[in-house]
Amino acid sequence: MTVRDLTAGEPADTPPRTALVFPGQGAQKAGIGAFWRDAPSWPLVAGISEYTGIDVEELLLKADDETLRRTDLAQIAVFTTEVLVHREASEAGVLGEVVACAGHSLGEYTALYAAGAVPLADAARLVAARGRAMRACADRSPGTMAAVVRLDPETVEALVARVRQEGPEIWVATVNAPGAIVVSGTAEGVDRFAELAVEAEGKVIRLAVGGAFHSPLMAAAADELREALAAVHFAPEHLPVVANVDARAYRTGERWRELELDQLTSPVRWEESVRTLAGELGCTRFVELGPGRQLTGMIRRTVKGAVTVPVDSPAALAKATTVPADAEGDTPHG
Repeated sequence: MTVRDLTAGEPADTPPRTALVFPGQGAQKAGIGAFWRDAPSWPLVAGISEYTGIDVEELLLKADDETLRRTDLAQIAVFTTEVLVHREASEAGVLGEVVACAGHSLGEYTALYAAGAVPLADAARLVAARGRAMRACADRSPGTMAAVVRLDPETVEALVARVRQEGPEIWVATVNAPGAIVVSGTAEGVDRFAELAVEAEGKVIRLAVGGAFHSPLMAAAADELREALAAVHFAPEHLPVVANVDARAYRTGERWRELELDQLTSPVRWEESVRTLAGELGCTRFVELGPGRQLTGMIRRTVKGAVTVPVDSPAALAKATTVPADAEGDTPHG
Protein backbone atom coordinates (compact mmCIF):
# COMPACT_ATOMS: atom_id res chain seq x y z
CA MET A 1 0.00 0.00 0.00
CA THR A 2 1.31 3.42 -0.94
CA VAL A 3 1.40 5.97 1.86
CA ARG A 4 1.65 9.69 1.26
CA ASP A 5 4.64 11.54 2.63
CA LEU A 6 2.95 13.58 5.34
CA THR A 7 5.79 16.09 5.52
CA ALA A 8 4.06 17.95 2.70
CA GLY A 9 1.34 18.85 5.20
CA GLU A 10 -2.21 20.07 4.58
CA PRO A 11 -3.40 23.46 3.31
CA ALA A 12 -3.46 25.99 6.16
CA ASP A 13 -7.28 26.17 6.20
CA THR A 14 -7.80 22.40 6.20
CA PRO A 15 -8.21 20.71 9.60
CA PRO A 16 -5.99 17.64 9.94
CA ARG A 17 -7.69 14.28 9.53
CA THR A 18 -7.30 12.62 12.91
CA ALA A 19 -7.04 8.94 13.81
CA LEU A 20 -7.64 7.89 17.41
CA VAL A 21 -5.40 5.02 18.48
CA PHE A 22 -5.53 2.98 21.69
CA PRO A 23 -2.71 0.86 23.20
CA GLY A 24 -3.06 -2.71 24.42
CA GLN A 25 -2.09 -4.80 27.40
CA GLY A 26 1.40 -4.03 28.62
CA ALA A 27 0.60 -0.38 29.33
CA GLN A 28 -0.67 -1.12 32.85
CA LYS A 29 1.19 -0.22 36.02
CA ALA A 30 0.35 0.40 39.68
CA GLY A 31 -1.72 3.56 40.10
CA ILE A 32 -2.76 3.52 36.45
CA GLY A 33 -5.88 5.57 37.20
CA ALA A 34 -4.43 8.02 39.71
CA PHE A 35 -4.02 10.78 37.11
CA TRP A 36 -7.76 10.78 36.44
CA ARG A 37 -9.15 10.34 39.97
CA ASP A 38 -10.47 13.91 40.09
CA ALA A 39 -11.50 14.11 36.44
CA PRO A 40 -15.16 14.74 35.53
CA SER A 41 -15.21 11.39 33.71
CA TRP A 42 -14.31 9.37 36.84
CA PRO A 43 -17.94 8.24 37.47
CA LEU A 44 -17.55 6.05 34.38
CA VAL A 45 -15.42 3.76 36.55
CA ALA A 46 -18.43 2.87 38.72
CA GLY A 47 -20.41 2.05 35.60
CA ILE A 48 -17.72 -0.24 34.23
CA SER A 49 -17.50 -1.95 37.62
CA GLU A 50 -21.24 -2.59 37.47
CA TYR A 51 -21.10 -3.92 33.92
CA THR A 52 -18.23 -6.32 34.65
CA GLY A 53 -18.63 -7.29 38.29
CA ILE A 54 -15.05 -6.14 38.95
CA ASP A 55 -13.99 -3.46 41.45
CA VAL A 56 -12.32 -1.34 38.80
CA GLU A 57 -11.62 1.60 41.12
CA GLU A 58 -9.58 -0.74 43.32
CA LEU A 59 -7.61 -1.86 40.27
CA LEU A 60 -6.94 1.66 39.05
CA LEU A 61 -5.88 3.14 42.37
CA LYS A 62 -4.64 0.38 44.70
CA ALA A 63 -3.59 -2.71 42.74
CA ASP A 64 0.15 -3.39 42.68
CA ASP A 65 2.17 -4.37 39.62
CA GLU A 66 1.95 -8.07 40.48
CA THR A 67 -1.85 -7.95 40.57
CA LEU A 68 -1.92 -6.12 37.27
CA ARG A 69 0.13 -8.85 35.62
CA ARG A 70 -3.02 -10.96 35.67
CA THR A 71 -4.31 -10.86 32.12
CA ASP A 72 -7.97 -10.39 33.00
CA LEU A 73 -7.30 -7.58 35.48
CA ALA A 74 -4.72 -5.85 33.29
CA GLN A 75 -7.10 -5.71 30.36
CA ILE A 76 -10.03 -4.15 32.18
CA ALA A 77 -7.68 -1.65 33.88
CA VAL A 78 -6.17 -0.52 30.57
CA PHE A 79 -9.55 -0.41 28.84
CA THR A 80 -11.12 1.69 31.60
CA THR A 81 -8.23 4.15 31.60
CA GLU A 82 -8.55 4.55 27.84
CA VAL A 83 -12.27 5.23 28.18
CA LEU A 84 -11.55 7.92 30.78
CA VAL A 85 -8.88 9.56 28.62
CA HIS A 86 -11.10 9.44 25.54
CA ARG A 87 -13.93 11.16 27.40
CA GLU A 88 -11.62 13.81 28.85
CA ALA A 89 -9.99 14.52 25.50
CA SER A 90 -13.36 14.70 23.80
CA GLU A 91 -14.71 17.15 26.36
CA ALA A 92 -11.53 19.24 26.09
CA GLY A 93 -11.99 19.55 22.34
CA VAL A 94 -8.55 18.26 21.37
CA LEU A 95 -9.62 15.32 19.21
CA GLY A 96 -10.20 17.41 16.11
CA GLU A 97 -11.74 15.97 12.94
CA VAL A 98 -11.77 12.27 13.80
CA VAL A 99 -12.11 10.16 10.67
CA ALA A 100 -11.04 6.71 11.93
CA CYS A 101 -10.00 4.66 14.95
CA ALA A 102 -7.71 1.71 15.61
CA GLY A 103 -6.43 -0.12 18.66
CA HIS A 104 -3.56 -2.47 19.31
CA SER A 105 -4.98 -5.86 20.35
CA LEU A 106 -7.02 -5.10 23.49
CA GLY A 107 -7.12 -1.47 22.36
CA GLU A 108 -9.28 -2.50 19.42
CA TYR A 109 -12.21 -2.83 21.82
CA THR A 110 -11.78 0.76 22.96
CA ALA A 111 -11.54 1.78 19.31
CA LEU A 112 -14.87 0.07 18.60
CA TYR A 113 -16.45 1.96 21.50
CA ALA A 114 -14.95 5.29 20.41
CA ALA A 115 -16.12 4.71 16.83
CA GLY A 116 -19.70 4.09 17.91
CA ALA A 117 -19.67 0.40 16.98
CA VAL A 118 -20.64 -0.78 20.49
CA PRO A 119 -21.96 0.97 23.61
CA LEU A 120 -19.75 1.20 26.67
CA ALA A 121 -21.58 -1.52 28.61
CA ASP A 122 -21.10 -4.09 25.85
CA ALA A 123 -17.49 -3.09 25.25
CA ALA A 124 -16.70 -3.46 28.96
CA ARG A 125 -18.39 -6.86 29.17
CA LEU A 126 -16.49 -8.06 26.11
CA VAL A 127 -13.15 -6.92 27.54
CA ALA A 128 -13.89 -8.70 30.82
CA ALA A 129 -14.92 -11.89 28.99
CA ARG A 130 -11.86 -11.70 26.73
CA GLY A 131 -9.50 -11.29 29.68
CA ARG A 132 -11.02 -14.24 31.54
CA ALA A 133 -10.90 -16.43 28.44
CA MET A 134 -7.28 -15.57 27.67
CA ARG A 135 -6.18 -16.14 31.25
CA ALA A 136 -7.90 -19.52 31.43
CA CYS A 137 -6.48 -20.54 28.08
CA ALA A 138 -2.95 -19.53 29.11
CA ASP A 139 -3.28 -21.61 32.27
CA ARG A 140 -4.16 -24.65 30.17
CA SER A 141 -1.68 -23.97 27.35
CA PRO A 142 1.30 -22.11 28.87
CA GLY A 143 3.33 -19.87 26.64
CA THR A 144 5.28 -16.63 26.42
CA MET A 145 6.27 -13.83 24.05
CA ALA A 146 9.38 -11.92 23.04
CA ALA A 147 10.15 -8.76 21.11
CA VAL A 148 12.61 -9.03 18.23
CA VAL A 149 14.76 -6.16 17.02
CA ARG A 150 17.46 -5.75 14.38
CA LEU A 151 15.99 -8.45 12.14
CA ASP A 152 13.85 -7.93 9.05
CA PRO A 153 10.44 -9.64 8.74
CA GLU A 154 11.69 -12.18 6.22
CA THR A 155 14.47 -13.34 8.55
CA VAL A 156 12.09 -13.57 11.50
CA GLU A 157 9.62 -15.62 9.47
CA ALA A 158 12.42 -17.92 8.32
CA LEU A 159 13.66 -18.49 11.86
CA VAL A 160 10.13 -19.10 13.14
CA ALA A 161 9.58 -21.66 10.38
CA ARG A 162 12.87 -23.36 11.24
CA VAL A 163 11.98 -23.66 14.92
CA ARG A 164 8.56 -25.12 14.13
CA GLN A 165 10.16 -27.57 11.75
CA GLU A 166 12.34 -28.73 14.63
CA GLY A 167 9.25 -29.30 16.78
CA PRO A 168 8.75 -26.44 19.28
CA GLU A 169 5.76 -24.14 18.73
CA ILE A 170 6.25 -20.48 17.84
CA TRP A 171 4.61 -17.90 15.59
CA VAL A 172 4.89 -14.23 14.65
CA ALA A 173 2.41 -12.46 16.96
CA THR A 174 2.67 -8.77 16.07
CA VAL A 175 4.36 -6.64 13.46
CA ASN A 176 4.37 -3.23 15.14
CA ALA A 177 6.64 -1.03 13.01
CA PRO A 178 9.72 -1.39 10.81
CA GLY A 179 12.16 -3.47 12.86
CA ALA A 180 9.66 -4.13 15.68
CA ILE A 181 8.22 -7.65 15.72
CA VAL A 182 6.93 -9.86 18.53
CA VAL A 183 6.90 -13.66 18.52
CA SER A 184 4.67 -15.90 20.57
CA GLY A 185 4.83 -19.58 21.51
CA THR A 186 5.86 -22.13 24.08
CA ALA A 187 8.81 -21.37 26.33
CA GLU A 188 10.80 -23.98 24.43
CA GLY A 189 9.92 -22.39 21.11
CA VAL A 190 10.84 -18.88 22.21
CA ASP A 191 14.10 -20.11 23.76
CA ARG A 192 15.12 -21.85 20.54
CA PHE A 193 14.12 -18.84 18.45
CA ALA A 194 16.24 -16.59 20.69
CA GLU A 195 19.29 -18.78 20.06
CA LEU A 196 18.85 -18.56 16.31
CA ALA A 197 18.09 -14.82 16.40
CA VAL A 198 21.31 -14.06 18.25
CA GLU A 199 23.24 -16.09 15.66
CA ALA A 200 21.59 -13.91 13.00
CA GLU A 201 22.77 -10.77 14.88
CA GLY A 202 19.32 -9.94 16.17
CA LYS A 203 18.21 -9.16 19.70
CA VAL A 204 15.37 -10.82 21.62
CA ILE A 205 13.68 -9.19 24.63
CA ARG A 206 11.46 -11.43 26.75
CA LEU A 207 8.09 -9.94 27.67
CA ALA A 208 6.47 -10.36 31.07
CA VAL A 209 3.18 -11.77 29.80
CA GLY A 210 0.74 -14.41 30.93
CA GLY A 211 0.54 -16.46 27.74
CA ALA A 212 1.29 -16.92 24.05
CA PHE A 213 -1.13 -14.28 22.82
CA HIS A 214 -2.05 -13.91 19.15
CA SER A 215 -1.07 -17.47 18.36
CA PRO A 216 -2.93 -20.77 17.81
CA LEU A 217 -2.30 -21.54 21.48
CA MET A 218 -5.18 -19.12 22.19
CA ALA A 219 -7.72 -21.20 20.26
CA ALA A 220 -9.61 -22.22 23.39
CA ALA A 221 -9.99 -18.56 24.36
CA ALA A 222 -11.71 -17.90 21.04
CA ASP A 223 -14.18 -20.67 21.82
CA GLU A 224 -14.98 -19.07 25.18
CA LEU A 225 -15.26 -15.53 23.79
CA ARG A 226 -17.70 -16.59 21.05
CA GLU A 227 -20.68 -16.67 23.43
CA ALA A 228 -19.97 -13.17 24.76
CA LEU A 229 -19.66 -11.78 21.24
CA ALA A 230 -22.93 -13.40 20.20
CA ALA A 231 -24.76 -11.41 22.89
CA VAL A 232 -23.51 -8.04 21.60
CA HIS A 233 -25.28 -5.88 19.05
CA PHE A 234 -22.79 -4.10 16.78
CA ALA A 235 -23.99 -0.90 15.14
CA PRO A 236 -24.91 -1.33 11.47
CA GLU A 237 -22.79 1.74 10.63
CA HIS A 238 -19.98 3.42 12.54
CA LEU A 239 -16.77 5.43 12.12
CA PRO A 240 -14.13 3.38 10.29
CA VAL A 241 -12.09 1.06 12.53
CA VAL A 242 -8.98 -0.60 11.10
CA ALA A 243 -8.89 -4.24 12.18
CA ASN A 244 -5.77 -5.91 13.58
CA VAL A 245 -6.14 -9.15 11.66
CA ASP A 246 -6.14 -7.78 8.12
CA ALA A 247 -5.38 -4.03 8.41
CA ARG A 248 -8.61 -3.23 6.57
CA ALA A 249 -11.05 -0.46 7.52
CA TYR A 250 -14.53 -1.59 8.53
CA ARG A 251 -17.51 0.75 8.68
CA THR A 252 -20.28 -1.71 9.55
CA GLY A 253 -20.77 -4.14 12.41
CA GLU A 254 -21.45 -7.32 10.49
CA ARG A 255 -17.89 -8.72 10.59
CA TRP A 256 -16.67 -7.76 14.06
CA ARG A 257 -17.62 -10.99 15.84
CA GLU A 258 -15.53 -12.97 13.37
CA LEU A 259 -12.69 -10.44 13.42
CA GLU A 260 -12.40 -10.44 17.21
CA LEU A 261 -12.35 -14.22 17.37
CA ASP A 262 -9.65 -14.33 14.68
CA GLN A 263 -7.67 -11.64 16.51
CA LEU A 264 -7.00 -13.98 19.44
CA THR A 265 -5.09 -16.46 17.30
CA SER A 266 -3.79 -14.25 14.47
CA PRO A 267 -0.92 -11.74 14.26
CA VAL A 268 -1.61 -8.07 15.00
CA ARG A 269 -0.73 -6.28 11.76
CA TRP A 270 -0.18 -2.91 13.39
CA GLU A 271 2.36 -1.51 10.95
CA GLU A 272 -0.02 -2.23 8.07
CA SER A 273 -2.92 -0.78 10.05
CA VAL A 274 -1.06 2.51 10.51
CA ARG A 275 -0.35 2.57 6.79
CA THR A 276 -4.06 2.07 6.10
CA LEU A 277 -4.91 4.98 8.39
CA ALA A 278 -2.39 7.25 6.69
CA GLY A 279 -2.93 6.01 3.15
CA GLU A 280 -6.45 4.86 2.37
CA LEU A 281 -8.07 6.96 5.10
CA GLY A 282 -5.81 10.00 4.71
CA CYS A 283 -5.05 10.52 8.39
CA THR A 284 -2.28 13.02 9.09
CA ARG A 285 -2.70 13.30 12.86
CA PHE A 286 -2.66 10.40 15.32
CA VAL A 287 -3.96 10.92 18.86
CA GLU A 288 -2.93 8.13 21.25
CA LEU A 289 -5.34 7.87 24.16
CA GLY A 290 -4.49 5.80 27.22
CA PRO A 291 -1.71 4.92 29.63
CA GLY A 292 1.82 5.25 28.30
CA ARG A 293 2.99 6.12 24.81
CA GLN A 294 3.45 2.69 23.26
CA LEU A 295 2.03 3.53 19.84
CA THR A 296 3.39 7.02 19.28
CA GLY A 297 6.94 5.96 18.41
CA MET A 298 5.72 3.08 16.25
CA ILE A 299 3.55 5.41 14.19
CA ARG A 300 6.37 7.89 13.63
CA ARG A 301 8.67 5.07 12.52
CA THR A 302 6.03 3.85 10.08
CA VAL A 303 4.70 7.05 8.49
CA LYS A 304 7.13 9.84 7.65
CA GLY A 305 5.94 13.21 8.89
CA ALA A 306 3.04 11.87 10.95
CA VAL A 307 1.80 14.24 13.64
CA THR A 308 1.44 12.30 16.88
CA VAL A 309 -0.32 13.54 20.01
CA PRO A 310 -0.01 11.22 23.01
CA VAL A 311 -2.53 11.90 25.77
CA ASP A 312 -1.56 9.86 28.83
CA SER A 313 -2.04 12.38 31.66
CA PRO A 314 -3.92 15.60 32.46
CA ALA A 315 -0.69 17.50 31.79
CA ALA A 316 -0.39 15.92 28.34
CA LEU A 317 -4.05 16.69 27.70
CA ALA A 318 -3.52 20.34 28.61
CA LYS A 319 -0.60 20.56 26.20
CA ALA A 320 -2.20 18.53 23.41
CA THR A 321 -1.55 20.22 20.06
CA THR A 322 -0.78 19.14 16.54
CA VAL A 323 2.96 19.28 17.27
CA PRO A 324 4.56 15.80 17.00
CA ALA A 325 5.60 14.18 20.28
CA ASP A 326 8.98 12.58 20.74
CA ALA A 327 8.33 9.85 23.30
CA GLU A 328 8.33 6.17 22.51
CA GLY A 329 7.03 3.51 24.86
CA ASP A 330 7.18 -0.18 25.53
CA THR A 331 6.05 -2.89 23.19
CA PRO A 332 2.34 -3.61 23.62
CA HIS A 333 1.42 -7.26 23.31
CA GLY A 334 -2.10 -8.04 24.37
